[in-house]
Amino acid sequence: YVPARCFSAERFCGHFGRLSKALLPLFAVMHGNDFVGLEALEAFFSKVRLPRGCAAGRGGKHLRLQGLLNWLAQFAEPAEAVDNVLKYLKKHQREEIREILCASMEDYAPSDVNLEDFFQNGSYECEAARKADVPQWVLDALSKGKLAPFVINALILRSTFLRVQVENMQRPSAHSTALPIRQVIYGLLLRVSHSTEDASPSKQTSELPIVCEFDRCQKTLKKTFVQAASLPPGFCDDRFPLDKLMEVPVSCRQMLLLETLGVKMSFLEPIPSHLQLPVAVTCYWIRCSEPKVKLNQLKALLLTIVSGELQRITDDPDPTVLPAEDDCVAYNEFLKWKEKKLQNNDFDLDAAHSFCQWQCCLQMGLYLNQLLGTPLSEPDLSSRLYTGTLVHRLYQELKSAPSVENLFILSTKMAQLYLVLLNTVES
Repeated sequence: YVPARCFSAERFCGHFGRLSKALLPLFAVMHGNDFVGLEALEAFFSKVRLPRGCAAGRGGKHLRLQGLLNWLAQFAEPAEAVDNVLKYLKKHQREEIREILCASMEDYAPSDVNLEDFFQNGSYECEAARKADVPQWVLDALSKGKLAPFVINALILRSTFLRVQVENMQRPSAHSTALPIRQVIYGLLLRVSHSTEDASPSKQTSELPIVCEFDRCQKTLKKTFVQAASLPPGFCDDRFPLDKLMEVPVSCRQMLLLETLGVKMSFLEPIPSHLQLPVAVTCYWIRCSEPKVKLNQLKALLLTIVSGELQRITDDPDPTVLPAEDDCVAYNEFLKWKEKKLQNNDFDLDAAHSFCQWQCCLQMGLYLNQLLGTPLSEPDLSSRLYTGTLVHRLYQELKSAPSVENLFILSTKMAQLYLVLLNTVES
């Protein structure tokens, strides 16, 4: 609890005996965070007499927090406080711990980014970015939210963290289905030469860049080293390094995206432009998922997408075009159906795992599309595209009542859209 209606570092420090702001990094490091775990400091906490009777091991960690802040408040500078911390440690540990404390405190140095420039002009200058030698268009896209942190992690750190969903922990991670898409992303970022395909296997292995992925193996976090994909000619020669990727013709960038997903543009032409990427990803999901996608799972997913389209044209219609009467009738019937109590509410873990795989494929398909300068329109990533509770309910009902496939039959436009989506993916 911080007794300040509007938080500020000054009021926070003032509450703890005029604590110097310069000591806050030392406080953070000593108490521990996600990156620093100094077990040696337990000797300090077991011996030091913290103010207000906050003895170590009693009263919970919040009392220790307050006690440590009040103890640090007696010092003017971090160096003085560090010297006093080390007094409680064994002599042979002191210099090593001093180095760790000082190095860890540097992580809390304020950023040099001028946020005022960003909010006024939509751009910013960052010393860390300049030192990283990242192309300007990548920096601009990141700052505007047009590229995900996943991209910069792969580019700078060569390391990515794949988040776990509600999936079947006995099966391989849902992210494994999207691995080929990620490898193409890594290839674009790290510029793999197509000529390496002709090299000997041993030489090829040494030349292909590696990205470290953190993912789950059953319920355990696992580190895997993944090779970037080799790209086709035109994306990897000297004319098109990463900083000139946007100079590659849009048709070529679109072709790389669709080839990665295993779809031809001619198949997507009947699909509304804002749904072409999700449909292409769905085709990829059908082909690559393990275990294989069941037909009712596919139908449930496509019906969910159609429901989002129906909601879009009835809730937020184009002011110049009124929604058709049959669309409004179909939407009202859909809302009545949603209010009905589901007869079979059993949770299907394998279905959940399959839908998790689709979400992983969509995420990486979206990232690849963004990295290529959106050769396909970006979909609306709100609940109109995907709703977990709805897709699970549709899947359950399709198993017992196949007639639910005609849920949008009252709308000529939505019924036709569903058939087009289904026929495109099945073909």
